[in-house]
Formats: sequence, structure tokens, C-alpha cells
Amino acid sequence: MSMILGIETSCDETAVAVLDGEGRILSNELNSQVEEHAPYGGVVPELASRRHMESIEALTQNALDSANISFSHLKGIAVTNRPGLVGALLVGVNFAKALAYALNIPCAPVNHLEGHIESAWLADPYLPTPAMLLIASGGHTHLAWVPQRGAYQFIGWTLDDAAGEAFDKGAKMLGLSYPGGPAIDALAKHGDPHFVAFPRPNIHSESFHFSFSGLKTALRYYLRDEQIKPRFPLSVADVAASYQEAIVDVLVEKLSRAALQYKARTISIVGGVAANSRLRLKLENRAQDIGLSVILPPHFLCTDNAAMIAAAGRKKIRCMKQSDWGMDAISTLKVKNNSAAMSKISYL
Repeated sequence: MSMILGIETSCDETAVAVLDGEGRILSNELNSQVEEHAPYGGVVPELASRRHMESIEALTQNALDSANISFSHLKGIAVTNRPGLVGALLVGVNFAKALAYALNIPCAPVNHLEGHIESAWLADPYLPTPAMLLIASGGHTHLAWVPQRGAYQFIGWTLDDAAGEAFDKGAKMLGLSYPGGPAIDALAKHGDPHFVAFPRPNIHSESFHFSFSGLKTALRYYLRDEQIKPRFPLSVADVAASYQEAIVDVLVEKLSRAALQYKARTISIVGGVAANSRLRLKLENRAQDIGLSVILPPHFLCTDNAAMIAAAGRKKIRCMKQSDWGMDAISTLKVKNNSAAMSKISYL
């Protein structure tokens, strides 16, 4: 069978996976750098690149061993080449090109966001289309209209901060650990989501764009004002729950409204923020209310992983006549903040 190797190094997770010819995951290895970046309160690009270089070769061998195959079984390599930290991307891209050249097999570049879209089909190969997908992570918040598998159109995106970034920066202001998303999620379970009436940015706007910078500012001002009030100690759990509720409400409302307007059959959320328990619960409830199917990938497919990159690269590899050895790492989306480009149907 045609085995595809996937490589992902866009940020601080080194990931390598093997998929078989039918798209089934045979191995999905991950080396997390969370503990190394935690003291800095965020990802240090240079440190991330060095750790990728130190681990990618051994991790690739682990992926092959877990899949019970050798290099000779590989028929192609898919690697994330955009968007992300350019130094981190270069490690994966150069390793993939060198390996593909040595094995004389195709090497396909993959857009990281396309990988997240494909993770919905890894969770459910029979996901009904048309579908409306929300990609929400530390660096991205995009609404993708998917008329059929392999085709998508961005109809909304963040105008400033991504949802995951809002979680991380909010957690830092609250004195919580890094990464902030899981920390807020855990603490919010013990708090009152209606304790503080934080704003819901752009929630009633006719557009499907997002904006979370104002919400971060609202949290900062609230904490500043509370510090000068002679009152009982602030309930961090209640504030965290209220802050989380504001982000979740915006994501759920925009996604469900877009799905109804575009007459989607299915809604799904992918990316790191999709692991948030409050978001998953409210999205399931909303989907039931409006009569839509909802697909929520398991947690290991929400965070950055190489299985989704291999899945997104399978079709490209089958269609390739030769590899583009001049392929480079690109730090940003080619169509970022470009309405004309965003409005076109793109194909994986």
C-alpha cells in the first residue's frame, strides 16, 4: 500500500506521522516543547527551531517503527511549509526535501490550515458536506466554507488577535500557567461564567470576521479597576469563566450563523482551541438546536499534528509528476487580509 509520511514543524511541536493508502493513521508521533517554553510565557522562535533540529530525525524513525514499515515503503512526503515560524518551518521543509530526494519520492508542501481542515475527515471519513468549519488556534481564527472534501473557501477571519492568542494572553493577565487555553479551561469549570459581563466583539456584525483585541483590553481594565477597590479578594475562577464564555459565545454564534446562511449540513471546529471543553459543549448544544451534524475531532487531532498534514498532502502527492525542490518556508498566509483571494475556492 502507498504509505505517506507527514511532517509538521510550524511552531513548537515536532510531529511526524504515517498514513496508509486509504488515509488511515498508522502512527502519529509528537514531541512537545511546552515545558521548555513555559518559563517564557510563550514560544521562543529560536529555541523552537533548535529543538526541531534535535528531534526530527529520531521522531521520524519512531513513526516508521510504530507503523511497522521502513523508508522503502514510503511513496511520498507531505510537509507543512506555511504559515508559521519561518525558522521552525525551515527545519521540517529542508528535512522533508532531503529525505524525499534520497528516496526518490515526491515531496508536497502543505498549508497548515488545510491540514486542520483535513483533521475533520480524519475524525469522521464520512463527514457530510457541505460543511462549515471553524479553524481556531493560537495563530489563526478562520471560517471555512467546505462545499466538498478537498475544496474550501475562507469567508471570515480574525482582524487582529486569534482566539487561542486571546486565551493565552488572558491567562497571563490572570496569573495562570502557560499554555493559557488549557489553564483557563480547567479553572473556569469552578467559576461562574456570568460573573463579569465581558463584551462579545463583533457578535452581531453581519460579517463573519472576528476580533479579540478589545476583549483582552476589557479584561486588563477590569483587573486594573478591581485592584483599587476595597473589597474581598478577586475570584480568579469567576473571571476566567466569564472571559472564556465571551470567547466561546462569539465562536459558536459566528460558526452556527454562517452554517445556516450557507445551508451547511455539518459544522465542525478544528485547531487547538477545539479542545476547549466549554466550546465543545456549547457547540454540541447549538448544533442540536439548529438541526445540524457536529464533528468534534479528538484532542490529539486538535493540536498541531502530522497526521493532518499527511492527509492534506495525499491528493497532491498522487497528482505530482515531480517535486518542487525550490519549495521554501513561508511565514504568513499568501492571502492574509486579501478579500478577493479569500473569496475564491481553493483546493487541497
